[in-house]
Amino acid sequence: MTRIARSGDNSTERRLQAERLVGPTALQEAQALRFSVFSGEFKAKLKGAELGLDMDDYDIHCRHIGVRDLRSGRLVATTRLLDHQAANSLGRFYSEEEFSLHGLGGLQGPILELGRTCVDPAYRNGGTIAVLWAELAEVLNEGRYSYLMGCASIPMQDGGVQAHAIMQRLRERYLCTEHLRAEPKKPLPNLALPGNVIAEMPPLLKAYMRLGAKICGEPCWDEDFQVADVFILLKRDELCPRYARHFKAAV
Repeated sequence: MTRIARSGDNSTERRLQAERLVGPTALQEAQALRFSVFSGEFKAKLKGAELGLDMDDYDIHCRHIGVRDLRSGRLVATTRLLDHQAANSLGRFYSEEEFSLHGLGGLQGPILELGRTCVDPAYRNGGTIAVLWAELAEVLNEGRYSYLMGCASIPMQDGGVQAHAIMQRLRERYLCTEHLRAEPKKPLPNLALPGNVIAEMPPLLKAYMRLGAKICGEPCWDEDFQVADVFILLKRDELCPRYARHFKAAV
């Protein structure tokens, strides 16, 4: 489906199209975009860096979706999706590398894990995310998944000040019930938070919260990416009404 999103200066329009990224060439496009974002912004240590790619063993087991600028032909956003069946074949979800998910064992219904989400810095606006979310909604509806889960990242280049400030805000409004908690395998180091810090939530984390997602406890420190990863869980039946019409279309 093609969606139109206006550029930031309102002088031109961008034609953005969501698509399923199928085949090795499309996968490499996604891996190249991920490398550009993760290495450029987070200075992440990435497998495939010598090729200008972010690649790992999960990629071939995932479905990949993205957003393309039809005027330039460039891929400008991407995410990958791992469902419960593929995770069973692998023996784990990607999130289980960072979290103990024993609290989620009682969830009823199929689960889809979202990961490696990134957006080109020049396209970080509501229009791009809306196009990506619409395609994600189609995948959720096709598979009749009950839950969406994954990790959202907070940069740690400031030593963790923003991560602690953001977590303070998230605990107040978005913390899930205790029986669904995920336990980080490497918690953040303790930090005395200055009183004048203003929490500035990253755009993708903010987008997940707007969908109606909850956080499942404390974040994990990912040293390779230099980020604090927050485990999120979204039950499709508890979607924010603004987005529910997309994600419940096939119910």
